[in-house]
Order: sequence, then structure tokens, then C-alpha cells
Amino acid sequence: MPMQWPDSNASADDLLRVAIDAAREAGAILKDWAGRFTITEKSRANLVTEADFASQKAIHERIHRHFRDHNFLGEEGLAETNSDSPWRWVIDPLDGTSNYVHGFPYYAVNIAAEFGKELMIAVTFDPNRDELFTAVRGRGAFVNGQPIRPTRVTALQDAMVVASLPVACRPDHHAVKQLLNVMPHVQTLQRTGSAALNLAYVAAGRMDAFWSGSLKPWDMAAGILLVQEAGGRVTRMHGEPIDIEIPDLLSSNGSAIHDALQQLL
Repeated sequence: MPMQWPDSNASADDLLRVAIDAAREAGAILKDWAGRFTITEKSRANLVTEADFASQKAIHERIHRHFRDHNFLGEEGLAETNSDSPWRWVIDPLDGTSNYVHGFPYYAVNIAAEFGKELMIAVTFDPNRDELFTAVRGRGAFVNGQPIRPTRVTALQDAMVVASLPVACRPDHHAVKQLLNVMPHVQTLQRTGSAALNLAYVAAGRMDAFWSGSLKPWDMAAGILLVQEAGGRVTRMHGEPIDIEIPDLLSSNGSAIHDALQQLL
């Protein structure tokens, strides 16, 4: 049964509409900037471009214009918590920056809205494929308006799984050992460079599972709700309840492969 929408002057439809408009505007900015930006490094191999900042600025301005008392958390230094409002927007203006920089078309705009600690709205927009993944708490998940569901794969040996590794990861890092532990047990294991799209693809039945121990809140907030609303499962890697403030995520189609991966991880 769908949960009751919180007592708020912001309706689900209004929040979703503004998030979609912001994501599409940001996607257009990313497409416009592609090939003509300069690059800096936050840390070794952790790239940031003018496109990140321009995208985030557009998202923030559009949402703030409609919901002036809401709080914000964004990848590029955006942290506004000067309001008593229970609403907070969690924004990644460009998830998959390294892919973007190299012209590899696997990146997305990621926008989520949470009420207290509850994720309520999710939008992930892939400007290259013009695919808009959306979810509202209690209403299901969609891509371009069509309902999505995870796969029905139940055996790891038949599964396509995806992992994220930390930036500038060394061969002896625990995340590499986890990847090697899983590899012999699955049909195929990939690393793609965009957690946002990985989660959207688990929700849409294009991947069977995705995990990471190095995500930030803006990387996963929208995708968690997408997977949950599509009918999949999201926990921490050892089964604890998911928390966007903790960089530990395992998402799947919700079948027995989830528990099997927990054992291997």
C-alpha cells in the first residue's frame, strides 16, 4: 500500500516536475559543454570540470526558485542547511565525470529529494540516450514514463553484476579483493564509472546487481529509491539497512543473488 505523503506544502507532483525540469536543463548544459571544458583535479584521478559547476548551478537555481525554504546537498561544494524545513535535495550534477571527460557516453544527472531521512523523489537523467528514470515513494519507478522492474535472475552464475572501485584504487585495496572474490561466481562482472546509471539499470532490469563501498550521498540517493520502487533490494554490503551517509551499498533485483553476494563480499 503506498505510504501517505508527508504533511507538506510541497506535493509529490510539484516536486517531481521541478526535479525533471532541473535534470533536463542540466543535461542540456552537459551536452553543450562536452568537448570544450577544462579540467581540474579534486584529488588524484578525481576529475571536475566547468560542466559540473554549471550543471549544479542550474539545478540549484531552478529548485530553489520553487522551494525557497528547502535545504541542499550537492557534490560541488553545495551545502545549505540554514532552514528548519525537513526537505533536502541531494544533487549530483554529473555522475561519471571521468567518462564525460573521455567522451564515453555513460554519465547522468542525479537528483533526489528527502523528507527527514526518507527518500521521496528520484530523478536520474541520461542526456546521451534521452532516458529519464523517475520514482516517487510509494508510486513505483519509471523510465520515460514506462514502468520498470528488475530482472528475475536467481543464480549468481547467470548474473551480470557491476562494481565501483574507489578513486586511484591500489591493487591491494579491499575493494579489489571483493571484486576478485565475486568474479568466479558470476556470468560477467563490469565496472562502468557511473553509480547513478548502475542503480537505474538495476531498477530497469539491465543489470542484476551493483555494489560499492566508496559512494557519496549524491551518488546513490536517487538510485536507491529507483531500485526500491522498481521492486529490487538495497542494503549495505553485509545486510544492514541502507544509509546514504555511509559509503556502503549493495543493490540487486531482490532475488537470492543478493544474499549470495553478501556472503562473497
